[in-house]
Amino acid sequence: MLHIVNGDVVGEKLKLGVVQGDVLVWREIYPAGPIFENPEGAYERPLRARVLEETMGIPSGEFIAGCEEQEQKLREFSKYNEVVLWFEHDLFDQSMLAYLLHWFKQQELGHTKLSLLCIGEFPGIEQFHGLGQLTPAQLQTLSGSWRTIGQREMELGSELWQAYASPDPSQMAELLEKKKEELTSSGLPFAYDAFTAHLQRLPSKKNGLGIVEQTTCQAVRNGADTPLALFRQVTDSLQVLGMGDIEYWKVIRALAHGEHPLLSIDGAEASLDPSNIPEFLNRPVHLTELGNEVLNGAADRIAVQGIDEWFGGLHLQGHQVAWRWDELNGGSILAGGFPSKS
Repeated sequence: MLHIVNGDVVGEKLKLGVVQGDVLVWREIYPAGPIFENPEGAYERPLRARVLEETMGIPSGEFIAGCEEQEQKLREFSKYNEVVLWFEHDLFDQSMLAYLLHWFKQQELGHTKLSLLCIGEFPGIEQFHGLGQLTPAQLQTLSGSWRTIGQREMELGSELWQAYASPDPSQMAELLEKKKEELTSSGLPFAYDAFTAHLQRLPSKKNGLGIVEQTTCQAVRNGADTPLALFRQVTDSLQVLGMGDIEYWKVIRALAHGEHPLLSIDGAEASLDPSNIPEFLNRPVHLTELGNEVLNGAADRIAVQGIDEWFGGLHLQGHQVAWRWDELNGGSILAGGFPSKS
């Protein structure tokens, strides 16, 4: 039996006799950087590696070597009678699950059974962020509770991955609208909320802030005054995204960067480098005058600050962007026709 899990913490706990068989930790951060339908391509992989190194400090050589190693282990799935996928409710995990279902859909499974354990809560844990919170004893209670994945789930997962990898986010919006009932009644009940939250990360029509930036600026206005306090509050508020620290530090740096920052962080510019963790985590953070204007909807973040960010397969650059999230109309994707830099 092969168990594919979402992180090293869970993987190490499962190896303590919680399950029988081998454990493969899938090390990826699909909510960050460029996403492609086939991430193994000769063009696609180096581009993803370069962007992750530039934006998150992940060494490109190590990233590529790690991908190749885990993919080789994945290709050996046929030597197992069963492959069990261990995942959670958030975008971090749901995007990973979608990719793996897309991959398995293209394989001849033969005698290998594919199973899934996917949860969004656990008894006694009020703020459930993920499987990594659970003790080995708690994880033991989940062992064997997985369910068989059928062709339906693999097809849905593949559709989600292809929409996620598309440079046209309306494909995801249309898929979620069309397949909402099917998703929630299938073995993928968390996909709808997770990928809707992905779309909400797009710059809003109101002020150019995505849901993470909006929540961050509002938290500063409400009194959160250090990167550490912000990380805790924002990740608690946006559990559906499953953000890790290096993902979130990138958000902080973007808001505090350049000639028109929305946030100011006291101290030297070097304090924006999260590699100096104690220094970075406890620096006082303030909302600038521009940050207040943007939060109030009196200015547009993209127009004044610009953007260079990937959202799945969509790359937004510059001071005018082709796609916005319209939260005022029940949540929808809009294209074109937005303010230019003054």
